[in-house]
Amino acid sequence: MVERRNMTQTNLKTAPHPAANAIKVNDVTADYGFGNVIENINFEVNAGETFGLIGLNGVGKTTLIKIILGLMDPTQGSVELFGQTTLNPESKEKIAYLPEKFEPPVFLSGMEFIKFSLDLYNRQFSEKAVLEAADRISLSRAALQRRVNTYSKGMRQKTGLMGTWLTGCPLLILDEPMSGLDPRARVLVKDEIAACRRQGITVFLSSHILADMDEICDRIGVIHDAALKFFGTPAALKASTQKDNLERAFLQIIESSTRVYES
Repeated sequence: MVERRNMTQTNLKTAPHPAANAIKVNDVTADYGFGNVIENINFEVNAGETFGLIGLNGVGKTTLIKIILGLMDPTQGSVELFGQTTLNPESKEKIAYLPEKFEPPVFLSGMEFIKFSLDLYNRQFSEKAVLEAADRISLSRAALQRRVNTYSKGMRQKTGLMGTWLTGCPLLILDEPMSGLDPRARVLVKDEIAACRRQGITVFLSSHILADMDEICDRIGVIHDAALKFFGTPAALKASTQKDNLERAFLQIIESSTRVYES
């Protein structure tokens, strides 16, 4: 527990990871009937890597995540997870997903929700492990016994995150995982994501908090105007744009666009 909380920014991304692909996106295009939302997207995420997807609201990040999850068919192209198609049941068993607008069932307590999440994956439930995980992200042990309709937004988000990474799945997909979290909770969650990485778990996340992406991601992808505008390390994006922070580097990449996105 102490080790996770005391990690510095410099060692969040130092653990090695194997070269095998966890996610392979092959020439993916998606169209809702009014033009391509994303077009000819190609990239690979290594197993054990923390990868961040960046883009404005409405550019197709959630669409791409749905395709990766197998919840939506692309207009063209395909996605492979650990070398298998997303339609393969074995692929789905390897993914734990936290949606952007996460709302746990209000009739369950926090502990009941986490137990339900683990049951879905046939994972053994350990109340001790849940309580220890709650301690690491500063979620009250007593709160876990209450119904989630008494929770704040941050408490619900912490519960969803715990229900995701306690599954032990080799691939975690987190859409805006820092939503509703205060600065202290963000630091603790970043420590948990780094701990997942050290265990060889692949983390695919989307976030608007680019300072967090800079800190924890091995590589990032920038989607804009339906295309993948950049793919590489945060340091490479800053170097290519001659900017000293990721937010300004991101804006430099997209500033030539004239397309208007709905927020």
